[in-house]
Amino acid sequence: MPGNGKKKARVYQRREVPRDQHNVSRSVISEPAKKVLSRLNNAGYEAYLVGGGVRDILLGKRPKDFDIATNATPEEVHDLFRNSRLIGRRFRIVHVVFGREVIEVTTFRGNAVEADNDNTDDDRKTSEHGLLLRDNVYGNQEEDALRRDFTVNALYYCIRDFTVVDFANGIEDLRNQQLRLIGDPETRYREDPVRMLRAIRFAAKLGFDIEPETEAPIRELSQLLTHIPPARLFEEVLKLFSAGYGEATYNLLTRYNLLAPLFPETVRAIEAGESDELIRQALRNTDARIAQGKSVTPYFLFAAMLWPALQKEWRQRQDNGDPVQPALHGAIGKVIGRQVQATSIPKRFSGPMKEIWELQMRLPRRQGKRAFVTMSHPRFRAAYDFLLVREGCGEIEPGLGDWWTEFQRLDERGQERMLSELSSDAPKKRRRRKPVKRPAP
Repeated sequence: MPGNGKKKARVYQRREVPRDQHNVSRSVISEPAKKVLSRLNNAGYEAYLVGGGVRDILLGKRPKDFDIATNATPEEVHDLFRNSRLIGRRFRIVHVVFGREVIEVTTFRGNAVEADNDNTDDDRKTSEHGLLLRDNVYGNQEEDALRRDFTVNALYYCIRDFTVVDFANGIEDLRNQQLRLIGDPETRYREDPVRMLRAIRFAAKLGFDIEPETEAPIRELSQLLTHIPPARLFEEVLKLFSAGYGEATYNLLTRYNLLAPLFPETVRAIEAGESDELIRQALRNTDARIAQGKSVTPYFLFAAMLWPALQKEWRQRQDNGDPVQPALHGAIGKVIGRQVQATSIPKRFSGPMKEIWELQMRLPRRQGKRAFVTMSHPRFRAAYDFLLVREGCGEIEPGLGDWWTEFQRLDERGQERMLSELSSDAPKKRRRRKPVKRPAP
């Protein structure tokens, strides 16, 4: 290291890896992606498969989606494809739609740091914290590569000569299973704090280590996430916990102080002594469901992530003298009201989340017709799954979940038998004797 203490800048150099030295094959690329690449190339533009698609194929994985980078402007791409739409304001991109598959096409981005002349003032704006508010500066392929976040995402596959183009030593980092930011980490995190969440997501998904210089500023800069719009953070939370690596992601978020900007009330509750075991159990179950190809509902995830905060608030209200039911309703309103200031929750998800919580009080009450009424509730199945998570983490005594599992399996006669057994086991209430009226003297 130089004597003046400055970090030595990393040198980036274009490298073309020929077909016989990599495992990227056209057969792994979807037909819609190949159609978009071919049409752009045939129209005289440069077009490459880029980013996670190339990275995952090199790692022997099958990509979920395919992104394309080109020197055509968004308007030129849009003119080429009738089945496309222009989206985005911070950076305009094109979505080319083929049924259920969407191919995202971006124009090569330029070096926005140097693009400070009068012609680009309207295309690049930053906040007082260094956050990029708009970034519509276009450039060439090399500038585009060095504007990407991580070296392993700055890889391009050329469908014409089958080469992989590497500008940032991404293939070397893939071999070393290392996640490294391109450029100065603090500057890149300040430009877009969500890059810290992306670092966590990729580290958990790929099982990579975060390179020391890349991880060094994260804890100190974690509060920059509070400057990100809550709606965008909601989408990022879904990406973090719906990829099948939820528990590993949760551990990394906790380690790097990134959970607090996303779920501030949950972190405060855990620091005050509430257990996070239900969160961990729910994430383990979620990871297992995703591995089996099953769907995961956002409201179930948020119900689990906010459960410690709800428990803390609910208990405090009861300690202050509120009855159990009103205390629960008040706690729900308070917890959700605070959460949406950090991470917005659309009403189509917050409503079902409330119902899951409220049904936790109804599930133990099964006598008479209550069990049938509860089971007919549209959110019963999610509430039942939540009950199993509570039992699995030891929050409540086991038994109730098994009862409901058996009750759902039986026909109506069997269900009636279970309810009659439940009634016979219940302690009978002593009837009060009416006072005998004595005649007046």
